[in-house]
Amino acid sequence: MNNYVLTCCSTADLSKEHFEKRNIQVVYFHFELDGVEYLDDCGASMPPEELFRRMDAGADTKTSQVSVAEYTDFWKKYLEQGLDILHVTLSSGISGTYQSAMIAKEDLAELYPDRKILVVDSLAASSGYGLLMDKLADLRDGGMGIEDLYAWAEDNKRRLHHWFYTNDLTYFIRGGRVSKTAGMVGQLLSICPLLNVDHQGRLTPREKIRGVKKVMQRTVDVMEAHAQGGKAYNGKCYICQSLREEQAAEIAGMIEARFPELDGKVQIYPIGATIGSHTGPGTIAVFFWGDRRED
Repeated sequence: MNNYVLTCCSTADLSKEHFEKRNIQVVYFHFELDGVEYLDDCGASMPPEELFRRMDAGADTKTSQVSVAEYTDFWKKYLEQGLDILHVTLSSGISGTYQSAMIAKEDLAELYPDRKILVVDSLAASSGYGLLMDKLADLRDGGMGIEDLYAWAEDNKRRLHHWFYTNDLTYFIRGGRVSKTAGMVGQLLSICPLLNVDHQGRLTPREKIRGVKKVMQRTVDVMEAHAQGGKAYNGKCYICQSLREEQAAEIAGMIEARFPELDGKVQIYPIGATIGSHTGPGTIAVFFWGDRRED
């Protein structure tokens, strides 16, 4: 039996039930909505649909990462049980939480010199980060030790693909990923930018596509181009969405038709509060295992 615990941040955007079923322990980010602070706790404090409806109506949002003190308190209970820890953080390309985790690790190493804390920068976000956690749980349950699992995560994390688009550029303009002028023109022309997470874990615009149907088709085409085995891809695929449940179900059907050897049905999750506060309503993301991200 492995004597370590697998932990991650709530920004892995899976359901509470999924985390519990896979025995993955979660530390929570925080967000503010119109000045009131909440935990990003898998929708327990505020269902995603309510958050996105309020954002759609003009509510202001802010987010804050897990602090060093919160990491310390979170990990102590496992260290005191004699367990080692493998923690995977949200991408350092979009958050400073990896640095906070490393500081907490060094602080705790002095208090628990006989225990191991290994920290992986996922270079991933949202349910793609969740897909990585799911795979690590598979390997752990298969008997892989903490050192080998850490090495596997470091060797394979760039093979996890994130491709996403939005038909509402409001929050991409606010976040500076799309200029105000380009955003206004894009809205008028029904431009849906297709983005991915690059090899450094940063959100990166890739293509400008006119119309939702075309960007959906292009997303599936990109998956075929990059997925392990192409159309013969037999891994898992996750989707997350914000106020686009029907559209997410439609693209899931397209993926299942294109990739008949998928490992089960495409799983669809709501985008969590932290990531969703930056992407806003109207976003759909597709996650799968593929070739190594090099740019």
